[in-house]
Amino acid sequence: MDISRRQFFKLAGLLGALALTPKEGQAYPGKFATLIDITKCDGCEDEPIPRCVRACREENKDRFPEPIKPIPPYWPRKTYEDWSDKRELITRLTPYNWLFIQKVEIDGQTLYIPRRCMHCDSPPCVKGCPFGALTKQPEGNTVIDHNICFGGAKCRDVCPWQIPQRQAGVGLYLKLLPKLAGGGVMYKCDLCDRRIKRGEEPACVVACRERLGENAVYKFGPREEIYKEASERVKNEGLFIYGDVQNGGTATLYLSKIPFEKIDVKLREMKAVFQMPVVVKNRYLEEINPWGKVILGAGILGVATGIVSGLITRNKKDEEV
Repeated sequence: MDISRRQFFKLAGLLGALALTPKEGQAYPGKFATLIDITKCDGCEDEPIPRCVRACREENKDRFPEPIKPIPPYWPRKTYEDWSDKRELITRLTPYNWLFIQKVEIDGQTLYIPRRCMHCDSPPCVKGCPFGALTKQPEGNTVIDHNICFGGAKCRDVCPWQIPQRQAGVGLYLKLLPKLAGGGVMYKCDLCDRRIKRGEEPACVVACRERLGENAVYKFGPREEIYKEASERVKNEGLFIYGDVQNGGTATLYLSKIPFEKIDVKLREMKAVFQMPVVVKNRYLEEINPWGKVILGAGILGVATGIVSGLITRNKKDEEV
């Protein structure tokens, strides 16, 4: 597997920019937001797959990973993350399932909570990725470039909700350092980036409305309108809100009749992988030294430049023979 000149210059440019330019300037709220009203969600229990989950899988199936096997472990790990034999799993987030419905029993009530990327206003995943593979889009969503992701999982480490999921046996690391770096590619909801850039709504939003009409769980629209509606409903209906202040604010708001403190306590009791902490600090800003990233970025740039230059030189020699 050889890397082209175009791929090299793209990678080198991104890593160079990473080493020299702070990411804070890219943090902005964005145009859109999603309101998820869990007072209306029944988990589509009368259907084999929740509508939103099915729509998400159908929309993104062309981007699901196809790993090359056998998958070798990479130093210093002796294991790797492979979800390719569990593609039909819909009860959690995986590289093949970017949205799932979390079922929680509280005070005799059953809650169904759609879980996916929160699309933070100041995303620590974007700022913490040492490879520059994540970007914050003008629309407000966060996107992973699968072509340059090394699967280092730093994005998952700094995500308060542990959203990105890794699949080994795919990605750029196979071309550069298959035994020493990376570990695959990270996958998560990108808010149907292709659709919203065409002026369309995310697939999950459309699918839910087709089933429930005006009582749809999801509502997608201009950020100011979504925030205003959520605030008014909290005031007028005595609901609780989540996502407006967590991690500095997000493009995903939840409404519930039950306090989110109680929801998270229950999730912790369940030992759920994906929880809903109410007090969420931005780990990158508070715990990780930004200068460490600059140094790491510069180091990666040097290593990547040397390795990829060698590959290009080898390719050129092969062409001349």
